[in-house]
Amino acid sequence: MNAQFWKGKTVLITGHTGFKGSWLSLWLQNKGANVVGYALSPPTTPNFFEVGNVASGLESIHGDIRNFEKMKSVVNNHQPEIVIHLAAQPLVRYSYNNPIETYETNVMGTVNVLEAVRQTDCVKVALIITSDKCYENKEWLWGYRENDPMGGHDPYSNSKGCAELVTSAYRKSYFSESGNSDRGVAVATARAGNVIGGGDWGLDRLVPDIMQAVMEDRSVDIRYPHAVRPWQHVLEPLDGYMCLIERLWENGSKYSGGWNFGPGDEDCKPVSWILSTLDSLWKGGVSWNADEADNPHEANYLKLDCSKSRTLLGWAPKLDLMTTIELVVEWYEGYVGKQNMRILAGRQISRYESLE
Repeated sequence: MNAQFWKGKTVLITGHTGFKGSWLSLWLQNKGANVVGYALSPPTTPNFFEVGNVASGLESIHGDIRNFEKMKSVVNNHQPEIVIHLAAQPLVRYSYNNPIETYETNVMGTVNVLEAVRQTDCVKVALIITSDKCYENKEWLWGYRENDPMGGHDPYSNSKGCAELVTSAYRKSYFSESGNSDRGVAVATARAGNVIGGGDWGLDRLVPDIMQAVMEDRSVDIRYPHAVRPWQHVLEPLDGYMCLIERLWENGSKYSGGWNFGPGDEDCKPVSWILSTLDSLWKGGVSWNADEADNPHEANYLKLDCSKSRTLLGWAPKLDLMTTIELVVEWYEGYVGKQNMRILAGRQISRYESLE
């Protein structure tokens, strides 16, 4: 990344109160960007947005991406040059019980963001964040590439595939030389693996479930201990997103489209590996039980092929999975020890930036 690129640029982040949004907001503040956030209240209590005092130094606006008029007014009033769309209903199991909300948020919310961009003249780059689950998952052994079919077994995964298709249609219809606009907005999508890191208290997510349990001195129920996931620290895909945005700013026609940001094959590990590693690092260990309930379907195996990002962006993961878990433990130990979590997170960001 070019640190000077971000200085003074106005960046609108939807979903800035969430886990990834909070880390990204803090990182961009450190880079000198003028950050405007648009989101609902933090989804959990506690949450990184409040614990890390992320709101200090940014303009935080409370709103729902399903409200097009308010979304449009935020873009008009704040004139962002860059839009990063992170807001979403992010949970697989929740989507089974709440499919309408999931599709309204993840599909029509994406439409609203792109339409707000279309109806204004300020935005130069728009990055829509979806999910590795957007692909039609055949549970094969090799990673999914950016040109593989969209799909999704459950409403959440399917809604993210739909968001990809919506973005592609908007890009081709309104933001390309062959479309109905000559505004030159560079539009891309980004898909990451299973993101973990300090400050995540999301429901039905492995590491937050484990850390919440150990901090409460109880066992954690695990649904799929043998499921394999592409684990990566939250800073890894955020680094990729920022790198991609810089390239989109320079040459939108070359870098638009879909992009994968995932770990190396060696960091695609089963849930049981995460459990045993956290058990060895956390003082007092981790106690867990197999959840024998009739849980809804979740993919057993999923990973991404990131050759495109490595070749065309020069992006590659910097952290191995063991280091990632160590950073997670450091963060939650700091939280339990009542450290200043904004400072601790800033140190982790600086440490990451120093890596080759």
